[in-house]
Amino acid sequence: MRVLLTACATAGASLALVAAGPLAATAAGSGPQGPVGGAQLTTEPTVVADGATPPAVQASAYVVADISTGSILAAKAPHAKLRPASTLKTLTALVLLPRLNKADRVIGTDQDAGIEGSKVGVYPGLRYSVDLLFQGMFLASGNDAVHALAAHDEGGVPATIQRMNKKAAEIGALDTHVTDPTGLDADGQYSSAYDLALFAKAGLGRPDFAKYAATKYTNFPLAKQGTYQVANQNKLLFNYDGALGVKTGYTTLARNTFIGAARRDGHTLVVTLMNAPHGITEDATQLLNWAFKSYDALTPVGTLVKPVVAAPKTAEGSGPNVSKKAPVAPPRRSRAVLASGVAVQAIALRVPDWAYAAPPVLLLSLFLRRPRALKLRAKAARAAARGRRH
Repeated sequence: MRVLLTACATAGASLALVAAGPLAATAAGSGPQGPVGGAQLTTEPTVVADGATPPAVQASAYVVADISTGSILAAKAPHAKLRPASTLKTLTALVLLPRLNKADRVIGTDQDAGIEGSKVGVYPGLRYSVDLLFQGMFLASGNDAVHALAAHDEGGVPATIQRMNKKAAEIGALDTHVTDPTGLDADGQYSSAYDLALFAKAGLGRPDFAKYAATKYTNFPLAKQGTYQVANQNKLLFNYDGALGVKTGYTTLARNTFIGAARRDGHTLVVTLMNAPHGITEDATQLLNWAFKSYDALTPVGTLVKPVVAAPKTAEGSGPNVSKKAPVAPPRRSRAVLASGVAVQAIALRVPDWAYAAPPVLLLSLFLRRPRALKLRAKAARAAARGRRH
């Protein structure tokens, strides 16, 4: 009976639990008042700028924006849905950085080492710190490092994908839909130049993200012994004054994609480019030079929207560790359900232990008393018979 009552209380409480699924991205540039970020920010391949003419670049889409103010200074097809390649790893980082403890140790697996695309060199059986794997993800664009980090988090890769779609919706990146956290050319995976700028803005607001994005070199362990040097693939870091780095990308279908940022004269600007044939660093350099030089003459043509749900600021190295090795807080339940559960459990606890055994004891006693009753009836019948004979 106690088991039954406790089970009822647990079942009642479970009615309050709701499983949250991924939030799907809406149509490109859609919003209640028109294109997200402003009426001029469409999917059309027309360059939009006010106050100065930006240089011609080969990318099919781009955005130049001020991260501090959120003002968009120039754009071309900012909401066109295109393949993001490894620039999508900026969104992956936004999801994983606040969730994983950078001191955790992760053991490489065959799945990490066997992943497609660019790799930093994660080997099965070797131990890596989460911090080093983030460096491998940012600098070398290592898909193996991404897989190791996502697999280390609670729920693994599928849960990471869900969280990435949810995060994109929260910060207003409505052109983005994620199916692979590495950024590979997966079916149904796309983003936009506008959304990449949102990822950069959110990311550079985190000290740990900014540090990884601007790191030029790191040492990564070899399979047997020793280390080798890994250089950041973002060349802007090495040849542009004030560069903050961020992320590069390339796949056969996406072609070159790019997120670059720099700080000069009190302004922090970001440039995002998608679907460029070649010369991505040169294109980014020209757009940044133009924006810094023409800044005072420019009038914003749009804005980077603010997050729908404001995430709490997290200092570098802090934040909840909800990796597989860490305990996960239980889902919150409503007061009504908790009260009903407590009430039922209280009833169960007030019933004395002997009462749970009473039904089987009574049943057993009936079986034990039955033969004795039959004997008494038989004895009385025999006595009556003798009386009749006399």
